[in-house]
Amino acid sequence: MFRGSMVAIITPFDKEGRFDGEKYRQLIEFQLANGTDVIVPCGTTGESATLSYEEHDEVIRVCIEQVNKRVPVLAGTGSNATQEAIDISLHAKKLGADGVLLVAPYYNKPSQEGLYLHYRKIAETVSLPQVLYNVPGRTGVNMAAETTLRLAALPNVAAIKEASGNMTQICEIIHGAEDKIDVLSGDDFLTFPMMACGAKGVISVTANIMPKQVKGMVTAVQQGNWEEARKIHLEMLAIHNAMFLEANPVPVKTAAALMGKCEPHLRLPLAPLSAANLDRLKTVMKRYQLI
Repeated sequence: MFRGSMVAIITPFDKEGRFDGEKYRQLIEFQLANGTDVIVPCGTTGESATLSYEEHDEVIRVCIEQVNKRVPVLAGTGSNATQEAIDISLHAKKLGADGVLLVAPYYNKPSQEGLYLHYRKIAETVSLPQVLYNVPGRTGVNMAAETTLRLAALPNVAAIKEASGNMTQICEIIHGAEDKIDVLSGDDFLTFPMMACGAKGVISVTANIMPKQVKGMVTAVQQGNWEEARKIHLEMLAIHNAMFLEANPVPVKTAAALMGKCEPHLRLPLAPLSAANLDRLKTVMKRYQLI
């Protein structure tokens, strides 16, 4: 269910800082028109850390309603408190989400056993497909391959979004999982090498502004057209890197705003893109004829 080109979709805000549901619906339609396989609301790129509980539910509800079962919806419902993650996940299930994306507990810095028990408790309580999310650069803890493989034995753990950047660890998971779970790229610039090793797709930042191209690269791999996939991968490296000129989602939301797809408004503590990086972003976007 959660394979292919998936977008970690931005959450648009109006000038008063409120969730802009109409712009969000338009962003979703842009994704579906360009072949995106799965919509992922309330991830890091969706500024989930700044949303109130009510807003979190509203963003997921609007996403599910607009998608209207045309593709799966994988709702970001992770938390550093296990019970909170369970509560949010249960509510996403009630709203009609097809699965939940669960970031590793941040700030707490749990042991590997703590990570295992956290995810096992959610899996035992919430009867939805579960995608683990390992992003140590944000959480402060890396989920080791051994822990991921332990969790792969749980029946509703479907996949892991791997954003550790550690290709050795990623390959150990792919090799050891033996198709029990899928491995998904959490870094656009590593999607091609990860898929070459057996990953099944990407939860993409860049797809917010170039969904057709991200889909094209993934499709080329799926069809065994490795030369075409390699070409697209190398051609897109500059835009992938530009999406991380500053902390995600500052560059990608700025890029989407430059394309007229939303307002550039972010929530504190995220600040607008610096003038120097804005110039760099515009230069790269012009190369790709995005502006």
